[in-house]
Amino acid sequence: MEKRDQFTDWAIELQSIAQNGLEFGRDRFDLERYTRLREIATEMMTSKTGLPKKQIKFMFSSEDGYQTPKLATRAAVFKNNQILLVKETTDNLWSMPGGWCEPNLSVRDNCIKEVKEEAGRDITVNRVIAIKNSQTNIHGKNRIERAINVCNIIFLCHEIGGQFIPNTETSSCSYFSLDKLPPLSFKHNNQEEIAMCFAALNEADWQTWFN
Repeated sequence: MEKRDQFTDWAIELQSIAQNGLEFGRDRFDLERYTRLREIATEMMTSKTGLPKKQIKFMFSSEDGYQTPKLATRAAVFKNNQILLVKETTDNLWSMPGGWCEPNLSVRDNCIKEVKEEAGRDITVNRVIAIKNSQTNIHGKNRIERAINVCNIIFLCHEIGGQFIPNTETSSCSYFSLDKLPPLSFKHNNQEEIAMCFAALNEADWQTWFN
């Protein structure tokens, strides 16, 4: 993924300052200033990307509360030394099952839920492979992603049953060996991450990777 430019970093920092100010500020004049500061940050990203202001506002400045990274899980589910991948309906590419964490679930239970929904499989969650903090970018009409960092927790899992049922998120699922991976959905995972999951599977004393 391309490195974010300084302009985007400045806009994101302004947005974070404004959002945190709106959460903790008490003086009505300060709240007005923080609201305007947030509007300016949104206008900066609208000018940079050429996207409609409403769209930028939704993915850049629509949340409240203290600004923190988004939290998601990914499941590296193995059977017979192969990894389970699902085919995303959005781009017809493949990824490890996973998704945003639900507010009422632990990260472990969220991982189990996502695998059941996307792959129809029941799993055991064995350990954490990696905690990856990813900075996403906003580049233009063909590269629309959230500006706020995403924290992905990747779990090592094993299948214990179930079967795939087509759904709104995935159209297929299958097991693959590392040397025969299908075309990957790079916004969800890449070959390096999957190779790391295979390494974790085969190392009894694997140390959780994090950045």
